[in-house]
Amino acid sequence: MIDPEKLFASLFAAAVSAADPKEALKPFLPVKPKGRTIVIGAGKGAAQLAASFEELWDEPLEGVVVTRYGYGAVCKHIKVLEANHPVPDAAGLEASKALFAALEGLSADDLVVALISGGGSALLPSPADGLSLEDEIAMNKALLASGAPISVMNLVRKHISTIKGGRLALAVGPAKLVSLIVSDVPSDNPWEVASGPTVPSAARKVDALEAIRLYGIELSPHVMSYLENQAHESPSPDDVRFAAHEVHVIASAAKSLEAAAELGRLQGLNTYILSYAIEGEARDVAKVHSAIARHVLAKNQPFAKPALILSGGETTVTIRAKGKGGRNSEFLIALALEIDGLNGIYAFAADTDGIDGTEGNAGAFADGSTARRIRQAGLNPAALLQNNDAWTGFNVVGDLFVPGPTGTNVNDLRAILILND
Repeated sequence: MIDPEKLFASLFAAAVSAADPKEALKPFLPVKPKGRTIVIGAGKGAAQLAASFEELWDEPLEGVVVTRYGYGAVCKHIKVLEANHPVPDAAGLEASKALFAALEGLSADDLVVALISGGGSALLPSPADGLSLEDEIAMNKALLASGAPISVMNLVRKHISTIKGGRLALAVGPAKLVSLIVSDVPSDNPWEVASGPTVPSAARKVDALEAIRLYGIELSPHVMSYLENQAHESPSPDDVRFAAHEVHVIASAAKSLEAAAELGRLQGLNTYILSYAIEGEARDVAKVHSAIARHVLAKNQPFAKPALILSGGETTVTIRAKGKGGRNSEFLIALALEIDGLNGIYAFAADTDGIDGTEGNAGAFADGSTARRIRQAGLNPAALLQNNDAWTGFNVVGDLFVPGPTGTNVNDLRAILILND
């Protein structure tokens, strides 16, 4: 007999373990420099990366990293700062200044190691001249509410920033820069993680403006005027100042999904990975996943039962109301409505960083009884979905998944188990 919740929890643990900071860093340690070693970093996994780097590095080092409130780790030589996520705050602004300060006065004999993970975009506000922190906060809120994919959000963010889009990398001067990146983006493009503070991209300002129009992102007139008339192009990847820099993606959703899939196979399940890079509105992605699951349940096709279907990537949520939740819980409550009353389908979705959206859970569990149990508790699951309030539904029936901060961030893990009904 398979206990679906225990299985899902073990899959999550396997996925997180595959992105363990220390193990991920080991193969990518740079050559020791003649001069100083400076560590900088940002993201929800930055503090754990910094602590692991300290353990692995047997030479003197110093530096500063910034992570989300509550995601810190003990470091002996690297200063750990905390700031707000997903909406920037004044602490993040001071952290951005601290990163620049750490890079002052470097020489060609020095080494800079940048430890970058998802979440760095919000943690590193650094508005361009003519813009304020309040402008950047309002812009982030508009981006989060728009339903635009993460690649679009980061494209816009880097064009109003003095730190994103490779601009932090330019501050290392003649020193060697090695960026070690934990990817939380569907493409695993290093310049998209945390809006690429140390990695430039070829995207131009015109691309950002077109994306704003295409996705109907409602930015303030002041920010739009800046983008249209004052914003400078971000550094280009062919800029000679980046020529000697190294960039390595050390952990990703693909590696973590493969680890979860291997565990599923060891459990005797017919295990399939749909995709490492699924994007789209969470409720729409749920409809596709549920349609596949229902077909497997009814026809034993296209996958044979007992089947475990996995997917990764990052869905989006268009904010329609002021409920509680995140993209994984919204995915699950939409899926619960699609499989309402069916026996034999069990589902799980969680963010590998340990936090899904606004609350303290990473995700939740769902099955064919979820919608009924929510109704029995006096709530309407369809209304909860409409109001972006999935957390409330899963909380009332005790189906939240709360592992706490994991110290890494390689996107979302979705799993659907189909057994004989």
